[in-house]
Amino acid sequence: MPNESSAPRRRGAVRTEALLQVTLDLAAEVGYAGLSIEAIARRAEVGKHTVYRRWPTKAALLLDALQRVWTRDLDYRPTGDLHADLREQFLRSVSALTSPPLDPVYRAVIAEAQSDPAARAALHERFLRTVEQSTLEQVTRAQRAGQLRADVDLTFAAEVLCGTLYYRHLLTPHPVDETAIDGLLDMFMAAYGAS
Repeated sequence: MPNESSAPRRRGAVRTEALLQVTLDLAAEVGYAGLSIEAIARRAEVGKHTVYRRWPTKAALLLDALQRVWTRDLDYRPTGDLHADLREQFLRSVSALTSPPLDPVYRAVIAEAQSDPAARAALHERFLRTVEQSTLEQVTRAQRAGQLRADVDLTFAAEVLCGTLYYRHLLTPHPVDETAIDGLLDMFMAAYGAS
């Protein structure tokens, strides 16, 4: 007989997933300015208290939506070839982060984080640190396999790998295209590749 106490948790997880998807769908249609907890609740056909019970603010909801997309669709798919793995993951991430619904959502969360220390801390804790940690795991694995120099700490290098692409996308008019990604990876491998 199924554990009865686990059934409400499963239903809660399904509802949470549905709310995150509604958030992304609605963001693609109306942008950040048109997005509200109330609008999400209406689209999901739930009471707004159902949304507020899970997320106290719109920024918290959007961060969970970003993290969901990262862990479900954008995380690494390692093959053992570090250069190819980084390139493939960066191309997928850039494509997602420069297109709706993620582009307007991510830009809005970044903007909110500039004036709200709690939003900034949450952005780092629930999204950026996940991305950085995942990249660090990839480069550390490659270092142990002999693809990268063994005598360096790659923590800062992993931050630079991730941060360069976000910086270029958010703060410059330059495209984040294959040329930019290849240039970044060439510099990384020249600095840290095993001889």
